[in-house]
Amino acid sequence: MAKLLHLSCSPRAESASTAGARVFLDGFRRARPDWDIDVVDIWRERMPEFTGPIVEAKYARMKAQTFNEAQRNSFAEAERMALRFSLADRVLISTPMWNFGIPYKLKQWFDIIVQPGLTFRFDPSQGYFPLLQDRPTLVILASGSDFATGMNRGRIDMATPYLREILRFVGISDVRFLLIGPTTGPQQPIDAARERAYRRLAAMAATF
Repeated sequence: MAKLLHLSCSPRAESASTAGARVFLDGFRRARPDWDIDVVDIWRERMPEFTGPIVEAKYARMKAQTFNEAQRNSFAEAERMALRFSLADRVLISTPMWNFGIPYKLKQWFDIIVQPGLTFRFDPSQGYFPLLQDRPTLVILASGSDFATGMNRGRIDMATPYLREILRFVGISDVRFLLIGPTTGPQQPIDAARERAYRRLAAMAATF
């Protein structure tokens, strides 16, 4: 069965990114009723801390060294998470922008799955090579400021370039971004931004 993986990255059930994901998924289910939707809620899923044996395992792998038992067990957790990601035919990431970047739990998720032999290959003489096959990926990014139309008062969106580059690093270049904002301030701009985003998400869902 074909699968869409939804990486849900807000701890708030009423967040703008989560609401946007619901609009998109409602349309996607209508367009592709036979698809499986695998939801990864990074605030509820167990993720290992990126410290100790899992860090040692990463560098042991890059140096072609044998794992000890602790490293082997930690790397198995990373392998499980990376496999779940790699098996998806489509990917949806819905996330808020926190302090101009991504939530720390999303960064932790990437730190765990971006591992040599799982999502990239390292050659000492030639550098880094992605291991995942490209697949359509949509990022819904909600922010307090209006980055969608450029009315961001000089603030810098550091989430979009990071996500674009880390996905490209593992092999995913077919990435579309849908920005929702502003989500704070006067109600009229908030409502207008939400309606614009929802219309686009509904249209995208039909052909994603």
